[in-house]
Amino acid sequence: MAVKIIYKHKIATRWMHWINFPVLTIMIWSGMLIYWANDVYNVKIGGKILVRFFPEWVYQKLHIPYRLSEGMAFHFVFMWLFMINGLLYVIYTLVSGEWRYLFPNRRSFKEAWQVVLHDLHIRRTAPPKTKYNAAQRVAYSMIILMGFGSLITGFAIYKPVQIQWLTNLCGGYEAARIEHFILTVGYVLFFVIHIIQVILAGWNNFRAMIAGFEVIKEKIPDENIEV
Repeated sequence: MAVKIIYKHKIATRWMHWINFPVLTIMIWSGMLIYWANDVYNVKIGGKILVRFFPEWVYQKLHIPYRLSEGMAFHFVFMWLFMINGLLYVIYTLVSGEWRYLFPNRRSFKEAWQVVLHDLHIRRTAPPKTKYNAAQRVAYSMIILMGFGSLITGFAIYKPVQIQWLTNLCGGYEAARIEHFILTVGYVLFFVIHIIQVILAGWNNFRAMIAGFEVIKEKIPDENIEV
């Protein structure tokens, strides 16, 4: 059995990934502190509330008190870290040429659906494996766009008078707040799916995002066997 080392992720990609994970987690947590001061969003049918964001038991289980000022302080400080890290990542991706592996191509959306069917064990064969499969290309590119959307809507909420043109571009203060909230829900869903995919992919894939390489074991053919 031979061992083959495949280098997968460069150090800049790994650092920015691991910086972004706790920063975004704190952003979501502090955003919930802000939202709870005026938690007005829910899904209704015929005046009956089907889903409330978020039910009282969520706040009680997570021990989230009414700390609006603390939530705003954390949110606005880590917002700058989130923005700087995100911009550096986009610049690095473009300059280094990593965008060629990351951005979707014209076949990505079709192949992404095939990846989903394969992961659900509905389709036997998966599309050809590259550094990032089609589903990852689509998902990671969407996260970048969502990051820009969060910054735009966040600033529109943060300074609705000073940068009124941006708030108006988002459809007004209330629309910007709804858009910001929807993007946050999208991050949470991405987190859940991403963690599940990492678990299913196994330790070798997880190690690649920490150390930068994967270890592949290959069986050496026995050359002494006569045919």
